[in-house]
Amino acid sequence: MNSLLLRGGLVVDPVHHATGQRRDVAVRDGRIVAPMAGEPFDDEIDATGCVVMAGGIDMHTHIGGGKVNLARMLMAEDHRSGANPIAPPGNPLELASCGSCAPGTLATGYRYVEMGYTSAFEPAMVPSNARHAHMEMGDVPILDHGAYVMLGNDELFLQLLAEGGPQGSNFSQLRDYTAWTIGASKAMGVKVVNPGGISAFKFNQRKLDVNEPHVHWQVTPRQVVHTLARALRELGVPHPLHIHGSNLGVAGNIESTLETIAALEGLPAHFTHIQFHAYGKEGPKKFSSAAVQLAEAVNANPQISIDVGQVMFGQTVTASGDTMRQYAQSGLANPRKWVGADIEGMAGCGVVPFRYREQSFVNALQWTIGLEVFLLVRNPWQVVLTTDHPNGGPFTSYPHLIKLLMNRDFRNEQLAKLHPEVAANSALRSITRELSLDEIAVMTRAAPARLLGLTDRGQLGVGAAADIAVYREDADREAMFRTPEHVFKDGTLVARAGRVMATPVGGTHFVEPGFDPAIEKTLRRHWQDHGAIRFDHVAIGRDELCQCCNGGRLLPAACFEGAAT
Repeated sequence: MNSLLLRGGLVVDPVHHATGQRRDVAVRDGRIVAPMAGEPFDDEIDATGCVVMAGGIDMHTHIGGGKVNLARMLMAEDHRSGANPIAPPGNPLELASCGSCAPGTLATGYRYVEMGYTSAFEPAMVPSNARHAHMEMGDVPILDHGAYVMLGNDELFLQLLAEGGPQGSNFSQLRDYTAWTIGASKAMGVKVVNPGGISAFKFNQRKLDVNEPHVHWQVTPRQVVHTLARALRELGVPHPLHIHGSNLGVAGNIESTLETIAALEGLPAHFTHIQFHAYGKEGPKKFSSAAVQLAEAVNANPQISIDVGQVMFGQTVTASGDTMRQYAQSGLANPRKWVGADIEGMAGCGVVPFRYREQSFVNALQWTIGLEVFLLVRNPWQVVLTTDHPNGGPFTSYPHLIKLLMNRDFRNEQLAKLHPEVAANSALRSITRELSLDEIAVMTRAAPARLLGLTDRGQLGVGAAADIAVYREDADREAMFRTPEHVFKDGTLVARAGRVMATPVGGTHFVEPGFDPAIEKTLRRHWQDHGAIRFDHVAIGRDELCQCCNGGRLLPAACFEGAAT
């Protein structure tokens, strides 16, 4: 492979406390190396006046699987310009693909890399649909990828949890089931969505709070969350339980969020799209920001991490496994159409188009809550920058979001445009903090890599993968982060000044925790009685995974030491 030297850039690498240093970055054979005096390189780039960061990592973005295809199908207008299809791209390297809130797989890769991102992770993969999810992610060019498998609403898990009773006497069986599911679906971790609530909805239960029993299985979300978090900890899976909590979008749901944190009893966990779970009941409209309470809880629990799921104004489409909440929100669909589905007794799927409006009191407040959370959590290593694409807004809005976080004057200008009651009473206007380049690099690179156990990503140290974004220094941070000067994937130039230059196949991240194979007897009986797929065909082997992902490299992550055997 070619060698490369980036000369004189301002390196921002929080992992190595290397922020504000102007130095050379050398690459050989796809890895960062220590530059040696007089050493020849195949290519040298003058990075003077530029900021050099590791490639961006989006650890929560819906880019593959059944619900994403449903969103594309439902939002046909997202792929048209008026009555006509959107014109094909002018770059001969780009195949025809388009869309904003529900972009095609090809457009997803192109648009991400044009912003300096080199990895993206699908947060809601269903075991029975894992092959499809991997094939879609494999169709996304350039980006490395991975997924979290959904557990906690499948009937077998709830049955085993119920049979174990309050003392959890069959915990080891649940732990082995968790490990088998991760390995069989080639996932990076586990996501739980509305713990127990997707299943409860099928029994006509319209809400399920943290300590409320499932109407059929008589287990609580508290039990589901604690069991899964403990299982992942004992298995040594690097990424902690990825939690989409109870009562998403419901006024007063901050209490559910705090109860879920308490249910963990000190175990690590990652709370996703937390903005949708940080609502109070104060004020005349009985809907208020609980960002202060949420930030205090995160600040007091260093084992907790969050991504925000920032709301961005405009048209989008919400796609979620939380059928209970998507059904409740379906009357607000814009345009007026939606899809809901159950998937083999394992999980749900709800797709509801939505338009966030600046003059809507609720939408404006959601916008301010997300920004307040970003700015009130003290440790940037506990916060990951997301819009929960496409639920809060498309990922292409990240540069605008970064400007909001780095520029208080700009933030206040935007705040003044919102619903007058929100603009007049928001706590956001009193927050003076402006995030630094170092903090942005943590939230978009270093923290996601650490949370996923990707030791050679999100940083620019010797031996790291040469995923690099070079941004031209610009006081307008939106312009700066919108179009990097150069983007490299494993040392290959893949984008220059907003134009795709190469489309290599991305790699697939996954983990394979150990388990007692005796669990397969229970699983075989369950799949034989309830599954549409034969048990022997469920697990995805490494060779098949490589085929699913267009021949991309397999990137297994190691489980940490001390895991239970």
